[in-house]
Amino acid sequence: MDDETSRYPAVGTLLGGQVDGVTCGPSVLVVTAALTGSGWPGAVAGRFATAQRTAHRQANRLWPRALGTTPWGMRAWLRRHAPAAGPFRIRPATRDALAAVPAAVGPVPLLVGSRWLPRHWVLVLGIDDDGRWRVYEPGSGRVRALDPGLLRRGDPTAVAAVLGWPRPWCLLLPTGRA
Repeated sequence: MDDETSRYPAVGTLLGGQVDGVTCGPSVLVVTAALTGSGWPGAVAGRFATAQRTAHRQANRLWPRALGTTPWGMRAWLRRHAPAAGPFRIRPATRDALAAVPAAVGPVPLLVGSRWLPRHWVLVLGIDDDGRWRVYEPGSGRVRALDPGLLRRGDPTAVAAVLGWPRPWCLLLPTGRA
């Protein structure tokens, strides 16, 4: 990531948590919009819970909100409501796609889950000097440090301790500023 990541929160900083069990994706959307200069969605500045619910409704036009937010809904919402974040590509969380995260031009939404199902969105905010990723985890509302080597080695227990779930499923890779 570029030098702009210095404005993103340090590890341990509280950003605000998701309001219920299915708003991790909308939390990631709202934080991405705010961090990239698109602001809060609509007229909800300062009200994170309302912003999450608004983003959830907007991102899930055809998908049941009880099932979370799809990668396609996330990408479409970012295109419509966070243009400053730039365009995104949906990529399976392969070794090559995960290796591209440090060079990304902005925050990277990452979908994690169990071995069988994708379950939870987190947001890679930047890379620390030691190579660890700064990751916003909306379940706790905190920014945590993740050693990307844990993903390469397939250490599910250690990954789950940081991200809440053990396996990366896909990511939205920013392709450049709009």
